[in-house]
Amino acid sequence: MNRRKKIEETIFRIITGFASYSLIAILGFIILIIFIKGFNALSLEMVFTPPRGGFYYGGEGGVLNAIVGSLYIAFGATLIAILLGMPAALYLNVHLVCYKRTQNMIRYLLDALWGIPSIVYGAFGFTLMLFLGMTASLLAGIITVALLITPIVIRTFDDVLSTIPKGLHEASLALGSTRTEMAFKVMLKQGFPGFTTAVLLAFGRGIGDAASVLFTAGYTDLIPTNLDEPAATLPLAVFFQLGSPIPEVRERAYASAAILTIIVLIVSLTARYFSKKYSRSNLQ
Repeated sequence: MNRRKKIEETIFRIITGFASYSLIAILGFIILIIFIKGFNALSLEMVFTPPRGGFYYGGEGGVLNAIVGSLYIAFGATLIAILLGMPAALYLNVHLVCYKRTQNMIRYLLDALWGIPSIVYGAFGFTLMLFLGMTASLLAGIITVALLITPIVIRTFDDVLSTIPKGLHEASLALGSTRTEMAFKVMLKQGFPGFTTAVLLAFGRGIGDAASVLFTAGYTDLIPTNLDEPAATLPLAVFFQLGSPIPEVRERAYASAAILTIIVLIVSLTARYFSKKYSRSNLQ
């Protein structure tokens, strides 16, 4: 019997190990291909200069406009998602903790919103933009991406808050804290590392999505200085350049994808650093 259990454990370990290393290998292969194909076009000029005349036909310049536009939209949308998502997740786990049916219904709706394709959000944002009399602009892109990533922030943070021991709730209330004080002074502090993960997921989805901003943010070779101006994004830059018949421009598409990957990796590593640092400070 013990031998049979050892065999089953060995087989299970091999299967799970193969699956884990396969995912790592696939991710590494994707990143490697992007950097190999975009290596020749990747340069400081491409990162720090906007497009110049004939850029999409092999001319000089870079994608600074798309980098800045992507950061504007991602940071703006993430900020709105935090302002909406954090209180919603806290309310769901503090004030609705005794209403399980309502909790489950809200979570189901949020999961449905999370699973809606981003092109649907883009179409909705475009309709809303026309209804409000707006043109394709940075503000329209921020609002649309915020609608896209807010369910991600709420559900991810909600999953973290639901793992906090119920004893902390009861102890806080027993000491005379109000539910609001418990939410912001106890639960938010305990769930901060998970909240960082939620923000990271939202930012990564926001900066890497093309469909939601295709109709709403527009595209321009200029860096936006006002919210009512159109804004370029890196995903759209990759889309437009990759469709070019000119090999040099297609190399720039891979270089743009490499820049986008580097930005996401930097944000991910920074968030993980602060999350671990904050977790250690809580344990001390």
